[in-house]
Amino acid sequence: MLEKILLGTYTRGESKGVYSAQLDTENKKLTDLTLAAKETSPTYLALSKAKNLYSVTTVDDKGGVAAYDSSFHYLNAVTEEGAPLCYVAVDNDRQLVYGANYHKGEVNVYQILADGSLKASDAIYHDEPTGPHENQDHAHAHYANLTPDKRLAVCDLGTDRVYTYDVSDEGKLTEIAVFEAPAGTGPRHLVFHPNEKYAYLFGELDSTVTVLTYDASTGKFTQENKISTIPKDYYDFNGGAAIRITSDGKFLYVSNRGHNSITVFAVKDNGENLEFVQNISTEGDFPRDFNLDPTEQFIVCGHQKSDYLSLFERNSQTGELTLISKDFYAPECVCVLFD
Repeated sequence: MLEKILLGTYTRGESKGVYSAQLDTENKKLTDLTLAAKETSPTYLALSKAKNLYSVTTVDDKGGVAAYDSSFHYLNAVTEEGAPLCYVAVDNDRQLVYGANYHKGEVNVYQILADGSLKASDAIYHDEPTGPHENQDHAHAHYANLTPDKRLAVCDLGTDRVYTYDVSDEGKLTEIAVFEAPAGTGPRHLVFHPNEKYAYLFGELDSTVTVLTYDASTGKFTQENKISTIPKDYYDFNGGAAIRITSDGKFLYVSNRGHNSITVFAVKDNGENLEFVQNISTEGDFPRDFNLDPTEQFIVCGHQKSDYLSLFERNSQTGELTLISKDFYAPECVCVLFD
């Protein structure tokens, strides 16, 4: 079976934009790298149910989000002065797109129009106190995506907070709860357990996963426990990057930039606890993103600095990964999205 992959990239070197590739699951190999859409540093991607593509973009020194139809024909871009977004997500029910702007500490909401193009709906800036790390100089919104009950959760690396918002049908945000992570955590990304009671917060700055309970009646997160994603004897630079959970909720995966590895955890006690399983080299430099394929038999990992994808096979019983290949060219890859 051939599975289509979309790759978001920086375009500071050889990359020209959004690429597509194929995962051949029968022969266990990656093939057919193709430029799908010429774009400036499309560092994060999201697909709607209609197969419209929404991408981070920069246009004439203005940052925002670009819209493409299912054939990768350009529809429009909504931009504003300043740096581009770092994360985009689609709300299919309300026909909205969410964006997080790291450099501006801003959360953006866009309405999806009938033809798939976008228009701006709302924007919120964070102004709470920041953490003690040198990278926490001001607010740095890094993630904006839906909770299981269709609220919006936003991770802010700068303020060490996770915000919960109610969202109107028109895309207006109302803050209803704030979780304060331990100082210096640097909240980056969040995933939910399939039982919807637990969430897992990846701290970029302290390389940890924090297990959170989620109260759907209030939108509040509460910390249960916290676990490191790197070995105790590793003291060089590391930044937490991507976090994924299997559909059965049994295994959690995270990538470490600097240590250049993926750490595997078994999810125990119906979601409350994590147990270390494996730490495996990604065989590349700066694994900014990775993703499970639709069968969850494979993981594809992109490297921002070494321009190659690594392909792993996954043992569904133990969660462990086995490297299959590490030499599929994909320039400046920082987002891996299965179509």
